[in-house]
Amino acid sequence: MKKVYDEYEIEWSLVEDSRDKLRREVVYKFLSEPPGYWKDEIKHVTRFKYFVERLEDGRRIFLLRPTFLNKGIDFQVWVEKFDGTNDKRPSHKTIFEDMKLKKGENPQNFNKVVQLVNDVWNCKEPDSILQKEDKDAFRQGLPLEMLLKVLKWLFIEQDITYWNYDGRLMLKMAIDEETR
Repeated sequence: MKKVYDEYEIEWSLVEDSRDKLRREVVYKFLSEPPGYWKDEIKHVTRFKYFVERLEDGRRIFLLRPTFLNKGIDFQVWVEKFDGTNDKRPSHKTIFEDMKLKKGENPQNFNKVVQLVNDVWNCKEPDSILQKEDKDAFRQGLPLEMLLKVLKWLFIEQDITYWNYDGRLMLKMAIDEETR
């Protein structure tokens, strides 16, 4: 059996003001993808890269799918040139470690970071809540803009994965616990 990959790159912007709307729009978007198929005894597998956020420095945050984690409605969140060179998938651990770095560097400004994370958790758009002084408040760790935009999509991923449970709350509670 021969297998080939049909790869698609899609620019996509998603702005919604509720967990339900965000989840619904993502699922609808994925449902609009052309499926894999067989042709001339060749298995065609479809793969998608959705460019969903652009950082001020020009790098993009993108979703890769499928990932075969949750049998169909799954995706991974990636950042172009995450470390300056390589694309990387920031994990929950990456977020926890970054938040601890920020707290250690500047405990007063960290309270503002906690509020911004809460705002993103409450479905506010990172670009609309970030201010110039927020972006430059920390020298260590991820740029604040990247942290918030990655979290937007990690929260959405959790809403889809744990949609009959508490979705994004599980990640939010872990962040709160890790940064106490």
